[in-house]
Amino acid sequence: MVSEIEKLEDRINQLREELIQIANETGLNSNETLRFSQKLDDLITMYQKNKNKKYKKI
Repeated sequence: MVSEIEKLEDRINQLREELIQIANETGLNSNETLRFSQKLDDLITMYQKNKNKKYKKI
């Protein structure tokens, strides 16, 4: 069974690849690149919160 943290890791890696592709196509300062970057930031924040919860339980 895949944990929530593993799902987030997979999604982060997928979004990171998409962000790189979008940035290469549209430029670093394009609205689309910034939108993808913000999504990635949000996922990383969720990941860190879930990771911290896991460590606090130990």
